[in-house]
Amino acid sequence: MPNTLTYNATDQIQITASSFGCPDDRPVLLLHGAGQTRHAWKGAATALASAGWHAISVDARGHGDSTWCPNGDYSIEQFVGDLKVITAAVSDEYGQAPAVVGASLGGITALLAQGETDRALFSALVLVDITPRIDSGGVAKILKFMREHHDGFGSLQEAAEAVARYQSHRPKQERSAEGLRKNLRLVDGRYYWHWDPKLLDHVGKLDVEIMDRQRQAATNLVLPVQLVHGQMSEIVSDDTAREFLQLVPHASYVNVSNAAHMVAGDNNDAFATAVSDFLKKNMANK
Repeated sequence: MPNTLTYNATDQIQITASSFGCPDDRPVLLLHGAGQTRHAWKGAATALASAGWHAISVDARGHGDSTWCPNGDYSIEQFVGDLKVITAAVSDEYGQAPAVVGASLGGITALLAQGETDRALFSALVLVDITPRIDSGGVAKILKFMREHHDGFGSLQEAAEAVARYQSHRPKQERSAEGLRKNLRLVDGRYYWHWDPKLLDHVGKLDVEIMDRQRQAATNLVLPVQLVHGQMSEIVSDDTAREFLQLVPHASYVNVSNAAHMVAGDNNDAFATAVSDFLKKNMANK
């Protein structure tokens, strides 16, 4: 069973996390995408722990069991600030900087945090299906799904059916209504997604507003970097992946088959193996 951790971030925001594996092993922070929770990493965190890493999956502000921001400030600066606080706390506790695995919004956050400072915040960085330039149509599809269920669901099964329609590429046997429980909150008999709706006021603009910042941040990266791309991604294309690799020539690249934007959820075994192999290769002597 994972252990529950808390970190005190900026603006009196308390960040909740789950840790997997032996605390004596090297730390790896797992940052989810917008509208997800730390539970999205359960399979990957378990696999990484088995491979000898201490995996720490984090609920971003406004998500899961972390505090919702009272003033609704979910700007990228706030997420970056939170991450710097968490990485500093982990580095102090473990005596070494953590590796960071960031998916989508989590990847943007990590890229800007490390790429816009001269200090080594992380020991390695894995970006999961996120690049400075992303497909606006894919973003629109995700935001549409997030917005259209603002009135919640009458049951877990109803929520599962909505997710199944959205993730039609996944085999039906992988869809579990009960598995969604931790990603939903029950209020007055209805199930709502476990994130603050005010988040949508910010995340829908990220692909346009900070593209140039991300590109510049990418060129500043000197630590080991890996880009993990879902073969069927609606967000990252082969072209945008190549653009990123031109910005970060030393980065390694993995294209995960049978996976869309939610790479770890679509093909967890291949994802966890790729990340663990990358970390072992680049951190063995550090």
